[in-house]
Amino acid sequence: MLQGPDPHKIHPLEHYPNLVFLKNIITRPNIIVGDYTYYDDTVDAYNFEKNVLYHFEFLGDKLIIGKFCAIASGAKFIMNGGNHELAPVSTFPFAIFGHGWEAVHEGADLTTKYPHKGDTVIGNDVWIGHDAMFMPGVKVGNGAIIATRSVVTHDVPDYAIVGGNPAKVIRMRYDEDTISRLLKLRWWDWDAETITRNVKLINSNDLDALEQVVKTFAP
Repeated sequence: MLQGPDPHKIHPLEHYPNLVFLKNIITRPNIIVGDYTYYDDTVDAYNFEKNVLYHFEFLGDKLIIGKFCAIASGAKFIMNGGNHELAPVSTFPFAIFGHGWEAVHEGADLTTKYPHKGDTVIGNDVWIGHDAMFMPGVKVGNGAIIATRSVVTHDVPDYAIVGGNPAKVIRMRYDEDTISRLLKLRWWDWDAETITRNVKLINSNDLDALEQVVKTFAP
């Protein structure tokens, strides 16, 4: 019985080592990646974690990436550790250098002392172009497309195509009714056998047929 590629395999394309199913190479506990999401790097796919920047465990922020995302080489994620205080006269991070300068944070909770915009969350079935950059705390909806070298500073709606610096919505992939229907389908949560059996439908625009598949799930 065919069930698609093994989601636990690091290199799903045998003769192309620069592409990996990303969750299988992640070492940081605060990076969470769904099944089948891949990263394709022009040099070395193990560069991915190097592109998750200023990600300090003591801040507790997470990078969460859904299933079936396609991430191109050089995509970068700026995490909350890259933020500096804006209210004081100086934005310089005195405390990290110690030797008496740590006194500026005496008695302070560092997770609240610095600007903290929460987790960065990428939805399911998101296509991220080459050298795209994400700022701390952004939320990217399901089915979105992030154009090459975009700088994502604000949340991205489901099934939006965005581009530029700062990234703005270029257009929506579908109308509101179609997006609502797609979000109810949540095909990325189907089991591997069901996805494999219906892969031609998922790769089509036949929403009526896909909705019929969902009806078969009912007890």
